[in-house]
Parts: sequence; C-alpha cells; structure tokens
Amino acid sequence: MNTKNLVILSLLAGIGVVLHTITPSFFGIKPDMMLAMMFLGIVLIPEIKSVLLLGIVTGVLSGLTTGFPGGQIPNMIDKPITALVFFGLFLALKKFRSNVISVAVLSAVGTLVSGTVFLTAAYLIVGLPAAFTVLFAAGVLPAMAINAVVMVVVYPIAQSIFKRTRISTASVIEK
Repeated sequence: MNTKNLVILSLLAGIGVVLHTITPSFFGIKPDMMLAMMFLGIVLIPEIKSVLLLGIVTGVLSGLTTGFPGGQIPNMIDKPITALVFFGLFLALKKFRSNVISVAVLSAVGTLVSGTVFLTAAYLIVGLPAAFTVLFAAGVLPAMAINAVVMVVVYPIAQSIFKRTRISTASVIEK
C-alpha cells in the first residue's frame, strides 16, 4: 500500500464524514452518504488491504457521526462487511467495472447491503426505534438512489483526475 493511495483514501473518508454529518435524518435514520465515498475509494483503488482499511475507517467514522440511537457498533459491523461484499461484486463484474452505469448500480446494491446489515445489527444489538420496514424505506431506499446519482456524477470526475495526474490504480489502468 503506497502513500498516495493512503492519502486518496483519507481524503475520501474525510469528504464522507462531512457528507455524513450534514445529511439530515428521517425517522431517526439518515441516508449514509459516507458509503458513496467508500465505494469510490474501492473502485479507484481495488486492493484488498485498501478495501479492509477503508471499511474499518469508514465504520469508525460513521459510528462517531451517527444520529441513530446506539448506532455506533452497528456501523462498525456494517461498513467492513459492505466493503468486502462491494469489492467482491466489483471484481466479479470485471468486464463492466469501468462503466459509470455499472458503478452506479453497484453503489445502489452496496447501499442495500449496508442498510440491511446495519438495521439487522441494530435490531439485534440495541433494538430499533421504529419498524424495520419504515426505517428501511426512510433511510436505505433514498440512500440507494442518492448514492447511485452521486457515483454517476463523481466517478467520471475522479477517473479523469486519476488519468491526468497519472496516479496508477488497477481500475483506471484497465480501461
């Protein structure tokens, strides 16, 4: 893992914290905008060490900024699992992984996985302040749409920056 990749992942995690902090909550759950930055980091730097590090860091930072009652531990469980599932799906779609649409769809699927794991962990550990389906509809479904749109906008920009600065990652090189 080189220093440039660590700096890039740190910047994405920092941007994710800001987005996660300013996103309003609905029915006690907020759409997790930090996921979009985690997914972008995984797509740009698809290395298992980076994915694990980003999943753990994102989980801790999400836990620190959560508005969900008792959501600290569920966030720390959810993000590494989601990062690994997203990474696995990303690797499985080798042929389409540089396509903006496939990255957006993967982000929506990753957000679905994250929301399901988070709400299940919260239910088992601390209980839910409302019905699972209400929280899912109020937090996860909007986050799926938002994260997909964010990736459609941000991924081509990040890809262009990587190409112009000649930062080499597996995702950009393969295109």
